[in-house]
Amino acid sequence: MFLHVTHAKPLDGYRVAVGFDDGREGVADLTEALEGPAFESLKDPDAFKTFRIDEELQTIVWPNGTDLAPEYIYYQAFRDDQELQAIFRKWGYIV
Repeated sequence: MFLHVTHAKPLDGYRVAVGFDDGREGVADLTEALEGPAFESLKDPDAFKTFRIDEELQTIVWPNGTDLAPEYIYYQAFRDDQELQAIFRKWGYIV
């Protein structure tokens, strides 16, 4: 399953309202993603909100070149959806 982010809008904190090419829409809390040197500057909430959807990668990217896999964003948006647990397990997000 290949996913693509179709639209995204920053919300409060590190939450993003996001839509995917499979028609699902949700809110992803990306707080857990902000680890490591590439994400350090994005811990500033104003910097975090500067993302855009890259047309080639079809995911969220920031001006510093940092991006997130669409599958990770999908997981964060729908992690509690029982119907998706098998795919999240296959992707390695849950054991």
